[in-house]
Amino acid sequence: MTAYGIAHLRPPAVTAEEVFEYLERIQDTLDPFGGKFLVHGADVQVLEGEWPGALVMIEFPSVEVAREWYDSAAYREILPLRADHIPGDLILVEGCGPDHDSAAMAAAMRSGLQDSR
Repeated sequence: MTAYGIAHLRPPAVTAEEVFEYLERIQDTLDPFGGKFLVHGADVQVLEGEWPGALVMIEFPSVEVAREWYDSAAYREILPLRADHIPGDLILVEGCGPDHDSAAMAAAMRSGLQDSR
């Protein structure tokens, strides 16, 4: 199942030279794992709540492959170039399949609530 690495990065006070190096090197760490950017540096249109910063979204073939990329020596080598200079949160999440049905999901959730009463 396709998985996504999603980062919410807060704006740094100053963009350090190391961040540019990170940006120059990250694609080489993604390529062996089939990782590709879906969102990277685009303007965020906030419709509800607050969203200070930027969104980055990277697609991977699976959660396992995404974790292998994150734990790889190549990525671990460049990670401090970003993490030491840009605060943020990073998650890995599995996508839903092409047959996902939110109404069926609601029915299952509703049934589970009723069963626990």
